[in-house]
Amino acid sequence: MKVVDTREYVSMLRELVEDGKEVSMLISGSSMAPFLIHERDSICFKKPDRELKKGDMVFYQRATGQYVMHRICKIKPEGYYMIGDAQKEIEGPLERGQIFALITKVRRKGKWMGPGDFWWDFFEHVWIRIIPIRRFVVKAYSIISRSRK
Repeated sequence: MKVVDTREYVSMLRELVEDGKEVSMLISGSSMAPFLIHERDSICFKKPDRELKKGDMVFYQRATGQYVMHRICKIKPEGYYMIGDAQKEIEGPLERGQIFALITKVRRKGKWMGPGDFWWDFFEHVWIRIIPIRRFVVKAYSIISRSRK
């Protein structure tokens, strides 16, 4: 296995996206859990070909240069507001120019899915609307899961 600098790697993928290609990569980090898990799941993404909306997963570059893949939770005149599925803090506003890719499908637990699949739609339409109570939902799920074992 070869270790590569994440910023350098995503910069290369970004160039491919800007050239009209759809690319994929393995998830790194835990901010999109429980939907996407670090080093288990993958994403495919391309240059946005439609208006972005609340619930979309997008790739963007922070002012610091860091690349991040999160979900749009609000769109206001001053910009886009983002949040990871595992987070409580909303980031923003970001300028539209900072967003360079739209996630088109994911490989979760070995299965490819996209819009229309139950878990995709759940996280896009339900999870994004329950930010204040997410930690309680995750805790309850954890307790239920342990009691079934």
